[in-house]
Amino acid sequence: MRRREFIALMGASVTWPFAAMAQQPGRTYRLGCLLLAPRDAPIVVAFFDELRRHGFIEGQNLTVEYRLQHLDLNSRYAAELVEARVDVIATAGDETARAVQQATKTIPIVASVGDMLGSGLVTSLARPEGNTTGVSLLVDEADGKRQDILIEAVPGLRLMAVLVDVNYTKNPAKLDALQEAARAHNVEFSIHRVAKDEEIAAAINSAQASGATALNILSSPLFYAHQHLIIERTAAARLPTIYDFPETAEEGGFAAYGPRTSQLFAEIMPRQIVKIFRGAKIVDIPVEQPTKFELVINLKTANAMGVTVPATLVARRQGDRVTRLFCCAA
Repeated sequence: MRRREFIALMGASVTWPFAAMAQQPGRTYRLGCLLLAPRDAPIVVAFFDELRRHGFIEGQNLTVEYRLQHLDLNSRYAAELVEARVDVIATAGDETARAVQQATKTIPIVASVGDMLGSGLVTSLARPEGNTTGVSLLVDEADGKRQDILIEAVPGLRLMAVLVDVNYTKNPAKLDALQEAARAHNVEFSIHRVAKDEEIAAAINSAQASGATALNILSSPLFYAHQHLIIERTAAARLPTIYDFPETAEEGGFAAYGPRTSQLFAEIMPRQIVKIFRGAKIVDIPVEQPTKFELVINLKTANAMGVTVPATLVARRQGDRVTRLFCCAA
């Protein structure tokens, strides 16, 4: 490499980070949010706390347009955020992210979704084109792993139920693969489909009536938004249930396996938004994937349901990609 080309390259490498980190004095940044949790939910509070830690403080240099997701209103809400001329839109869920993409091709979108590449929201994880980046959750891999854990955690399981959001899990091959994997353990399962929030309770009742003695909740924004209802209903039905985020088991669910929402929503997404505020382009902000999965089994909930979790599962602390934690509230 010629000397002046080397100097030019080094100059660019030195000045770019400072340019990307620049925060314009006197400017008010505008953030649009179309999210699953209410504004006062702890995870949302943590999200804004992380932005504050980076110097973006609501009421000072940050204005927030906040919308709570609703299946029938997400397209309208996305259009409202675009009309508000926000600088970035934060959202979650494949279908909602797609609604935001349809509303704007220019405003940067930071989304947390099940499979960013498989859903077609981006064409590359390393260098996302268009206006979308965020977090991809590896849901297909995790849903299968959760099923295996549930089978191991409930001794003698012969029939399990699977709760499916028809707006989110649309590939029949996925359910076929899960059923085949269950049968390899001599377990059958019944499928209970849900299209809207008011159908969740009836679906859980149907799962119990089917004779199932365990329930696998397939990843879905709808189920995440109503996780406390599901915890209450499955507890009343004494139906051991596995969820997709560790915090859900710590809040009373039987078990959960997946990345922490705090890692995804209160660390990764705010960091990506800050980069955009400071001038980075979407193509230079890779889609990130969880690096740490946790299995949490709530032994208090297990005892209340009459389930004796095998000691071998409780004692096993390490796996290839997973740290296992076990909680038993007093």
